[in-house]
Amino acid sequence: MAFVDGLIGPIASIIDKIIPDPKARDTAKLELLKLQGSQELENIKTQLSGILAEAQSADPWTSRARPSFLYVMYAMLLWAIPMGLISAVQPETAANIAAGMNAYLNGLPEPLYALFGTGYLGYTVARQWGISRGTEK
Repeated sequence: MAFVDGLIGPIASIIDKIIPDPKARDTAKLELLKLQGSQELENIKTQLSGILAEAQSADPWTSRARPSFLYVMYAMLLWAIPMGLISAVQPETAANIAAGMNAYLNGLPEPLYALFGTGYLGYTVARQWGISRGTEK
């Protein structure tokens, strides 16, 4: 998709230079955008098919893996509440805990954060698609 995105801009500027008629130029750009949209739609369909296959799996470990991962992330975010209370009572202890957590989180590889973002967005899109089709509640 990045390759296609990289081509759309230069091709659109070439269209601006080659086609003098504004109406014909706009028509050519519209066709270019339709091409981009159809390729992106196919890529999204391909990605969603794998996500939906996992979500609809009869195996409870497979179908619940993505939501479980999200719950872990939610728990990490909710840890801010007790940290706030600890910092009110013992600021030095809270600073030491925060420094330790920062060192741990900075040690995690970047692809893991990308996996989280992809999983979160994929799960959200798959759920919304299932709801819109009436296959999920």
